[in-house]
Amino acid sequence: MCKPRETCSRPSTRSKNAVLIPGANGEVAHGLIDYATNFGDTEIVATDLSSLDQPLRQKCSLAIVDDILNVNILESLSTAHDFDTIFQLAALLSTRAERQPVLAHQVNVDGTLNLLEIAVTQSRVQGREINFMYQSSIAVYGLPGLTVEKVRESGWREPRTMYGINKLYCKLLGNYYSSFYRQLDADPSVGRLDFRCVRFPDLISPVTVPTGGTSDYASEMLHHVAEGKPYTCFVREDTQIPFMAMLDSVQALLRLEAAPRKSLSQLVYNVSAFNPSALEQSQLVHRAFPKSRVSFVPDLRREAILDSWPEDIDTRAAVRDWRWQPQYLLTRAFKEYLLPHVRHRHSSA
Repeated sequence: MCKPRETCSRPSTRSKNAVLIPGANGEVAHGLIDYATNFGDTEIVATDLSSLDQPLRQKCSLAIVDDILNVNILESLSTAHDFDTIFQLAALLSTRAERQPVLAHQVNVDGTLNLLEIAVTQSRVQGREINFMYQSSIAVYGLPGLTVEKVRESGWREPRTMYGINKLYCKLLGNYYSSFYRQLDADPSVGRLDFRCVRFPDLISPVTVPTGGTSDYASEMLHHVAEGKPYTCFVREDTQIPFMAMLDSVQALLRLEAAPRKSLSQLVYNVSAFNPSALEQSQLVHRAFPKSRVSFVPDLRREAILDSWPEDIDTRAAVRDWRWQPQYLLTRAFKEYLLPHVRHRHSSA
């Protein structure tokens, strides 16, 4: 997928790059599909458990309603398409994963493993490396208590949720497939893939209403208030974790995918943009919607999980290796991105 200010380094005799996007109904996938179709050089094959909305479906070359646990469907897609990149965005999110840990393991781990195997098959057939972009999360961290330390990629990887455990293990699987797979064969380069992982903070979108995330209070607050509904926030006023605007998450994936491998010093990168407290977010929302009603009634179980996540993360590796720079810091994110879109969404509902 070609990116701004970057050139696609992979040789190809085809007029279009082909990408597979599992989890196409998710927030990040929406932005990724919208971005890719603006350039017309990408063939998008999308999969999800539920049907894509018609406007989104029209932007895809093929949209499949199925499960990444269905190996037959994945193998069929692999036979019919020569993929350049797989964006693994499908997951069972944190809150639901805590309620259904076995299902979470199946979807988040077994599903990712199925896709890694498809990437290996594609590499063998095409005779070249296949890009595998993996969406991870700060849920991989598990701090013993509240801390002001900016956590690096290698620090405090002791997740206390099934979702975080799944994400951490899948990063290790990606490392295995990109660095050690077939290491006993005569030609270990056959079937190799280029695995790259972005570790996201909580993502705020004005377009889609989040479901199933432990840290979704910021997005929920914004959407409830815009609809004129009171919102009961399930965290303390002083709860603080890193956030990022959804548009920046798409750019992070694309920039990392485009980066020359020689510039990368690691497989996984933290990215973030701002980290206000829950009270500061409610104050921003109240300034935009003076009649808003936001109260704080902490859910102790969810709060305990959030307290194990860092208040901020260290993004220096991404800045150094592939020039990561968020376009939307806190004030701009609210004024220029979140508020205009959320007002339009709910005024036309």
